[in-house]
Amino acid sequence: MYWFRRDLRLADLPGLRATTDAAALLPVWVDEARWHQTDRWGIEPLGPHRARFQADAVADLDRSLRALGSRLWAQAGDPVALIAALVKAASIDVVVTQAEVAPYEQDDVAALRRAGVNVLTVAPTSLFDLSDLPFKPAAVPTVFTPFRHAVEGERTPVHPPMAAPRSLPPLPDAAGLPEPVLPAAASEGGDDPRSSFPYARAGWTGAARDALAHVQRYFAGPLPRQYKATRNGLSGTGFSTKFSPWLATGAISPRQIHAELLAHEAREGASDGSRWIVFELLWREHFRLLHHRFGRKLYRGRGLTDQPSPGHNPQGFARWQTGRTGVPLVDAAMRELAATGFMSNRLRQLVASYLIHDLGGDWRAGAAWFEHLLVDHDVHSNHGNWLYISGRGTDPRGGRRFNPEKQAREHDPDGAFVRMWSGR
Repeated sequence: MYWFRRDLRLADLPGLRATTDAAALLPVWVDEARWHQTDRWGIEPLGPHRARFQADAVADLDRSLRALGSRLWAQAGDPVALIAALVKAASIDVVVTQAEVAPYEQDDVAALRRAGVNVLTVAPTSLFDLSDLPFKPAAVPTVFTPFRHAVEGERTPVHPPMAAPRSLPPLPDAAGLPEPVLPAAASEGGDDPRSSFPYARAGWTGAARDALAHVQRYFAGPLPRQYKATRNGLSGTGFSTKFSPWLATGAISPRQIHAELLAHEAREGASDGSRWIVFELLWREHFRLLHHRFGRKLYRGRGLTDQPSPGHNPQGFARWQTGRTGVPLVDAAMRELAATGFMSNRLRQLVASYLIHDLGGDWRAGAAWFEHLLVDHDVHSNHGNWLYISGRGTDPRGGRRFNPEKQAREHDPDGAFVRMWSGR
């Protein structure tokens, strides 16, 4: 069995490559029950935007597998119980899956092993191989700048991506197996004309083919050279790369993006903009590697500090969620998030800062709301950034408060973004 999780593609997937000599192969994906259960804040982790985007990614993965004579055995429920049942019903000798570093995914693998299931975890296609790093993963530099200096340039290689397999082993005998059921995609949403990531439109869906086409189209044009100057924009499809939703589902790998970036630089030459895109990929890598060092500490209220757990302001949090704080730029950003599932990085920092430092909200509640609504939610980057802003993570300055009025003057001087999302 190959168990797909945050790797909804066929290309550049070492774990899938490890199964190509098997006598039979059952590709599996699980729509996990916990994604639809409310947490301590009353929030379901999987909201409507990411559910639609993920459903499109899963459907495309199934089409790609069918083109190779296989199919995706999609199920819904508790992943541990379902995987164990499929292993028994199909007489599977090994479950291969990508090694994950977040707690829930690690707990699932541990539970399967306790149940007697043979699980082989294969290192994911991050930007770097762990064995190539100039430090042990558990000793990754805590602060980003020393990490970047340690790995950038020629110091740590980025290996080229692997091609998708041209063939796969046949499916096992399906007798006794439950029928696969792909997740239903919502029929509405994702096409708001104001959206900076219109995920329901052609070319923007969760499909791996759309991911690669978007990356290639981006690097074929002038936008990479402009990226450093435009990255703090608030609205539009071109001010930032928009790679993050596909990276979050694993529809594309960072190495695939890096290969396209190098091809762009070979044609056009390196620029401040193209080099800054590498900088962004390094931030993503750093947040993932921090899990090797700190693990579950990244999910504590106090984070990596000795501070007491944060307090919370339920009434202020409710106003923040619904864009009713009375601060125009914060409210406009929260309305955009609710309507489209996307928000610029600049505004993510602003609204996180406002919830934590102005409203006295618990950073974990904000992280949960982002997980629910963001189409590009990635648990490593989400928790890492919220901890950073709160002063409970790896920010050497001990937290960041953004002044809403200053941010509005600098990034929305004519009030165009606020008017767009004013609700009037």
